[in-house]
Amino acid sequence: MDESLQAQLLPLRQRIDQIDAEILDLLNKRAKTAQEVGEVKHAHHAEGPVLRPEREAQVIRQLQHLNRGPFPSEAVASVWTEIISACRGLEQSLTVAFLGPAGSFSEQAAFEHFGRSVKGLPCPSFDEVFRSVEAGAAQVGMVPVENSTEGAVNRTLDLLLGSSLRILGERSLLIKHCLLSKTGNMQGVTKILAHPQALAQCQNWLNREYPGIPREPVSSNSEAARLASLDPTIAAIASDVAAQTWGLEVVALGIQDDSQNRTRFLAIGKLDILPSGRDKTSLILAVPNRAGAVYQMLSPLSENGVSMTRFESRPARTGQWEYYFYVDIEGHCEDPRVKKALAALESQCAFYKLLGSYPAQ
Repeated sequence: MDESLQAQLLPLRQRIDQIDAEILDLLNKRAKTAQEVGEVKHAHHAEGPVLRPEREAQVIRQLQHLNRGPFPSEAVASVWTEIISACRGLEQSLTVAFLGPAGSFSEQAAFEHFGRSVKGLPCPSFDEVFRSVEAGAAQVGMVPVENSTEGAVNRTLDLLLGSSLRILGERSLLIKHCLLSKTGNMQGVTKILAHPQALAQCQNWLNREYPGIPREPVSSNSEAARLASLDPTIAAIASDVAAQTWGLEVVALGIQDDSQNRTRFLAIGKLDILPSGRDKTSLILAVPNRAGAVYQMLSPLSENGVSMTRFESRPARTGQWEYYFYVDIEGHCEDPRVKKALAALESQCAFYKLLGSYPAQ
């Protein structure tokens, strides 16, 4: 390297080393303070939940507001999620259930949302994610609820209807599917495995590139990757993380039909979340099957100036063409306008279930 360039870079690198040391010292001071918070709570027998989604959202939003760059605001969120996660872990460990095995998009969403200082609990099905949290094997879970290409994840909607768990947060993940095999090519491959949603999200690409290879659905993309790691005649659709996890090679990157393919995940648990300042509330509603019933059902939202951001229907399975309606609205259930609208909805709907209020992403 040019000596003149080295001379200019050396003091800058020394300054970065000094700043890094200062940052590390401050991180340890923050961690110590977090431990002291736990000690104070313990001394006053105030053993509340260590996870406080509204407080964590407020911390990150305030830092993003204070940020003047050039450090990116999105990076502020990523960095402080990990800082909060590490400090939270010093007070109490957090177990997160997700659809497994390791390397799934659900696991990726869980780590992005809660940070990596958590214990992951891979589950074989969405049902088992819910059961694990309900039984206390995990404090929280992460499940997909809708995809920008294929729409609602119906099993999650059905489980939300029957479960006592509440929604604690949301995470939108850009989904980039990869075709994986043991060899990095498709020679000798006799079938392609993936979750049904992934197969649907990649069907045009598969029809064009490998129309003659049969496709089979499995419980998750990471399960497809696991099976492909054991059998060279199997190719899997999964993430690049799954490729690393299961020792596979990438045949093709980004094979999803929509380059902006995203999946929205929900964090679920037993907490009631306080207002964070920018929240969302999710509900399940049902009305009698009569003319104008849905319009009348939603009128309290309009009358109270509450914005609806999502409206999804699922058959009630009564054989009478009745439906449950899954509704997301802006605001927290304790906000005055929202509270008034929810009271009206509860009084006039044949079925009303509040799934939770939580910080909006």
